[in-house]
Amino acid sequence: MTQLHILQSQIQGALLQDQPAVAGLLAANGEAQFGVYRNAYRARLRAALRDNFEVLPLVMGDEAFDALANAYIDAHPSRHYSLRWFGHHLCAFMAANEALVDHPAMLDLARMEWALRQAFDAAPAALLTPVELAAVPAEDWAELRFTLHPAVQLLDLQWAVGPVWHALKSGQEEVPPPQALDHSMLVWRQGMNTKWKSLTPTEIVFMQGLIAGQRFGALCQALAQRVGEDAAAPTAVSLLSELLGTGAICSR
Repeated sequence: MTQLHILQSQIQGALLQDQPAVAGLLAANGEAQFGVYRNAYRARLRAALRDNFEVLPLVMGDEAFDALANAYIDAHPSRHYSLRWFGHHLCAFMAANEALVDHPAMLDLARMEWALRQAFDAAPAALLTPVELAAVPAEDWAELRFTLHPAVQLLDLQWAVGPVWHALKSGQEEVPPPQALDHSMLVWRQGMNTKWKSLTPTEIVFMQGLIAGQRFGALCQALAQRVGEDAAAPTAVSLLSELLGTGAICSR
């Protein structure tokens, strides 16, 4: 390494690792001045987490969120050139560091927010249209497989964080306390807007089958155990039609 590369590496280490600069690296007053840049860098990372998890800081409060953010920055320094992706380990970090989280529902809230961020940035894809689907011969339907849009995600949650998220996003002053609730949430993007909804047990069975790549015939068989054989195919068609309308299924 050249002397310049060594100097750059030392400066980077002192900046990113929140450690004193290497002895002799800075002049007497330089260490204090360098601290300004170090603090500003960490503040920018905390700000990035606030941008990427908009509602979580509102629920936790500034002091608790900053404590979580600082601990996360120490454990997972930024490795990507874009701060847009800073925070992709935060949910796992919160799960492993429960002492930094006052309520277990906050983990589900963080998972929901990160899923919405991922949905917004998911790659574009051509969507399946009702006209295309209607052109498929009836005898071929049983073998049909459907591909979900890259933005689509299915979350298994233990707390009803949707009402909390909605209340804070809409600026409501009174926020309902989260209730314990085992449920699944579907997240997707429609146009340039991210969407979410809590699923019924029947919708969960259908979505799980789609994610697993099951053929339409197998999807109907799975639904038959919930709604009966006579209602299975109509229910599958209805659910499929709804997903087509939300832009959740890609063109064949």
